[in-house]
Amino acid sequence: MLPISRKRVFAAAATLAIGALALSACASQRGGDDNAEGPADVDGTFVFAASSDPASLDPAFAQDGETFRVSRQIFEGLVGTKPGTADPAPLLAESWETSDDALSYTFALKKDVTFQDGTPFNAEAVCYNFDRWYNWEGLAASEALGYYYNKLFKGYASSPDAAVYDSCAPDGDSSVTVKLKKPFAGFVAALSLPAFGMQSPKALAEFKADEVGGTAEAPTLSEYATGHPVGTGPYKFDEWSRGEQVTLSSYADYWGDKGQIDKIIFRTIDDPTARRQALESGSIDGYDLVGPADTGALDDAGFTMVSRPPFTILYLAFNQAVKELQDPKVREALSYAVDKDALISQVLPEGTEKATQFMPPSVNGWNADVTTYDYDPEKAKALLAEAGYTEANPLKLTFNYPVNVSRPYMPDPEQIFTVLSSQLKAVGVEATPKSNEWGEYLDLITGGTDHGIHLLGWTGDYNDTDNFLGVFFGQKSAEWGFDNPQLFKDLTDARGIADLDEQTKLYSEINEEVAKFIPGVPLAHPAPTLAFDPRVESYPASPVNDEVFNQIVLTK
Repeated sequence: MLPISRKRVFAAAATLAIGALALSACASQRGGDDNAEGPADVDGTFVFAASSDPASLDPAFAQDGETFRVSRQIFEGLVGTKPGTADPAPLLAESWETSDDALSYTFALKKDVTFQDGTPFNAEAVCYNFDRWYNWEGLAASEALGYYYNKLFKGYASSPDAAVYDSCAPDGDSSVTVKLKKPFAGFVAALSLPAFGMQSPKALAEFKADEVGGTAEAPTLSEYATGHPVGTGPYKFDEWSRGEQVTLSSYADYWGDKGQIDKIIFRTIDDPTARRQALESGSIDGYDLVGPADTGALDDAGFTMVSRPPFTILYLAFNQAVKELQDPKVREALSYAVDKDALISQVLPEGTEKATQFMPPSVNGWNADVTTYDYDPEKAKALLAEAGYTEANPLKLTFNYPVNVSRPYMPDPEQIFTVLSSQLKAVGVEATPKSNEWGEYLDLITGGTDHGIHLLGWTGDYNDTDNFLGVFFGQKSAEWGFDNPQLFKDLTDARGIADLDEQTKLYSEINEEVAKFIPGVPLAHPAPTLAFDPRVESYPASPVNDEVFNQIVLTK
């Protein structure tokens, strides 16, 4: 192709500190003073290459980034994020007030907003959504489907003693009060999660959103979740061709800025090389998770490169439902066997930071003095020998990893597996590989116990320690397979502390507690990069991936 002028756009460094919970004037990403502006005569069809199909069109029953990338265009929550940060900002709620005991939250709702099926967004719709989540039963209430609600709100109507949520009551059409049973300092920030986006009560009922089937390891979704999502966002759902693409179009009655893009096609291209080639050929406008080897070449060729601040964690998890992994010496040995520096230099993107904890250094409670297990293969061998594993009787483990997918924290799982498995082999561990496609992989890891050591990670949803440590280790889970009542209690206590200094001290201590318990190996904080056609003048990069396409500015 002909040479074109080089352009590189970097996301603003994230201001990663939760602000006061009573907000009233901060503009969210969806509208307000930060609306997209650009030439009116542009090609309004925007094709974005996704690394996989969404797992669901119902974000309440999802936990994966590709589902949330689509759902952020369709749905909006009461709370959004301030552009370029992980901090909460008004969205469908224009402001909120918190009671002195931090158990009651009153939200003033945006007026004259409609769902994409024409029904009104109001206080009754808000309560319908909260009560929907709280009344899930059976498979819907499992970690496999109701992942975020399960992790953050702990219990349901069927288990009220464990539940954080209490009730929701309209105060007229434009005000609503949500009451909690237990303090949850991160409650407002958590509402910025796509899983808690407001959905049309009419569509949820008509298309039987909660009629899910199958098993936790292989759930089947409802008619709503496969073809009828309805929110208040700038784009409405048109079509999902499985394995090919999801098509959205501009919602004509959207309350905010409609932007320049009137049609979005999320095209599924699972191979990173194929995504790069599609961009170079002009068949797509952009893609996420650019491979480390491709970043410089695309930049030199004149494509618009956008780098997010690292707000991720990649880890090697130990499933303690496996007998061998219940031995602390084995977990410690595996930790010493991993050479994080070699992993980062060989297969992770430029800008990746080495991890010592299961959350980035920018998050409240990160502990600079935490216990670490620096690469020491001889110490790993000695610990394995103490645990009874020798060359004649080696430690044998299943090593699970996903294939044909890229995630912000895990750009090439197969390469990461190759490096780590060779490091484990060097200390005498026999790791049997087992791979699955992404959707099957998530179901396997979070829905059952039939897995061993495995690769997974996290992109932070908002800046709160509970969104990392609490999600991972706040209660029993199929992924980690352990029961640690003291750790569970400590995390539950910390999430309810309103005083930031007191909470910081507790979380710092909990990070040390986790480090000594060794549930897995925190590997790295990768820095994701996106690439776009030069016609993309700006892209609303967010450390928490809160990127809505009506905010993209195009030049042609």
